[in-house]
Amino acid sequence: MIIQYKSKKLEKVCTDFSSAQRVHGKDMAERIHQRIDEIAAADSVEMLVKYAIGRCHPLNGNRSGEYAMDLHHPYRLVFEVINEEIKIARILNIEDYH
Repeated sequence: MIIQYKSKKLEKVCTDFSSAQRVHGKDMAERIHQRIDEIAAADSVEMLVKYAIGRCHPLNGNRSGEYAMDLHHPYRLVFEVINEEIKIARILNIEDYH
C-alpha cells in the first residue's frame, strides 16, 4: 500500500527512526517502524484485519472508517484508507484513545 501522513511531524516520526526514538523511546520507535513496514507490505487493509497483523482492527462510533494497530500498550497507530482501488493508507495519529 501507499502511505500518506496527516502531518509532516507525524511523517518524520514514522519514517526517521532517530526522530521516533527521540519522541517515543527506542521500543516504541521499533514498533512504529514495524507497523509502517507491515502496512506498506500489505495488499489491502482487509488483509491486515483478516490475519490480525499488529492486531489491526476497525474502529467504530465517531471513529468509523479508521483502523488501529497495536504499538506498546496503551498506544495505537491510527490510520484510514483514502482510496481502495489504488490502496492508499493515511496515517492519522499515534495515540492512547482508551
